[in-house]
Amino acid sequence: MGAGGVANVTAIKCAKNPEIFNEIILASRTLEKCEAIAARALEITGQKIQTAQIDVTENGKLAQLLNETKPNLVINLVDPYYDLIIMQACLEAKVNYMDTANYEPENEARLRYDEQWEYHEKFKQAGIMAVLGCGFDPGVTNAMTAYALKHHFKEIHELHIMDCNAGDHGHVFATNFSPEINIREVSAPAKYWKDGKWVEIESIINPLGSRQDFHQKFDYPEIGPKETYVIYHEELQSLVKNIPTIKYATFGMTFGEQYLTHLRVLQNIGMTRIDPVDYQGKKVVPVKLLEKLLPDPASLAKNYTGKTNIGCVISGIGLDGKQKRYYIYNICDHAKCYREVGSQGISYTAGVPPVTGAKMILTGQWKGEGVFNVEQLDPDPFMRELGKDGLPWTEVFGNDVPELKWD
Repeated sequence: MGAGGVANVTAIKCAKNPEIFNEIILASRTLEKCEAIAARALEITGQKIQTAQIDVTENGKLAQLLNETKPNLVINLVDPYYDLIIMQACLEAKVNYMDTANYEPENEARLRYDEQWEYHEKFKQAGIMAVLGCGFDPGVTNAMTAYALKHHFKEIHELHIMDCNAGDHGHVFATNFSPEINIREVSAPAKYWKDGKWVEIESIINPLGSRQDFHQKFDYPEIGPKETYVIYHEELQSLVKNIPTIKYATFGMTFGEQYLTHLRVLQNIGMTRIDPVDYQGKKVVPVKLLEKLLPDPASLAKNYTGKTNIGCVISGIGLDGKQKRYYIYNICDHAKCYREVGSQGISYTAGVPPVTGAKMILTGQWKGEGVFNVEQLDPDPFMRELGKDGLPWTEVFGNDVPELKWD
């Protein structure tokens, strides 16, 4: 489901594995986008992808399509406003489900799994599986944490997810994925987990000025020191729930000052608002108008240079009973991603993991009935396959772990 930059990566990567994905249907509201991805996949892989036009908001249409085509799995890569609709259709058709981002209502910016977790018993009774947040972050970062706990730690006490994009797309201001979702994410108040409770702090684009704390220069391998800011991401909610020994958990992301300045100005003049305003007798949502004015994230790929580095800095009690520091990360090159699948690195890091996760379900290496987050599933086969699918990872131990101190 979906026909954006991430769906382009996922579809092509699935097509590269015909022994597992022997039949692929790409469905979206815009058929032309699906057909363009299918043509690109055919050119790159030689495998044909079927296409279908579907508006998931049309009552019963998706369930009808699923009953007609009888897939083993739906990979949901559309905007997260529609997660619950797609999950409900999968229930009705008894089809396994996977997504990369948590459900959000259009009229409220929030990052939480509560509404999707409520589907657990329904999926269990239907005898099917739903895997939530199987992108990179969330997704790979969850699997990295589970892998660390399984192989290196008796207890994880601190978890810091660090997301760096050191790429250059040549635009003065653009977002690397859906502008609306990106802006909602960074304009919301930040929060982190400490000593059994959530601590909320100001948004990084607080209209009153720069946030004075919870940012630092972290030394990312192959990239170097980059200013990184604490924001909030939904995987923290599931990770502290499913790994209860975690005492301190944060999510850090890099932002350039020019990017933050643009966002602060847009927020100050009301262009990041998600509620409708009256304009010449019509209701207009400012952030949706802004999305139409900004470059399409898929258009950034051709001239994108530089790398991403996303990973987890973890500390706690090692298997030997001693204090342990650990860092696991992936590095992705924007230009290499474009040469392979015609997408930039952000789409690539989000689009490859659902392929790997889908392999786990379709080959029976991930089994279950109900709703699961990635860290609840065996990380070993996923992490092994992830490198083969194009996202290799590196482990660092002890004093070689870069210094990290938020407050």
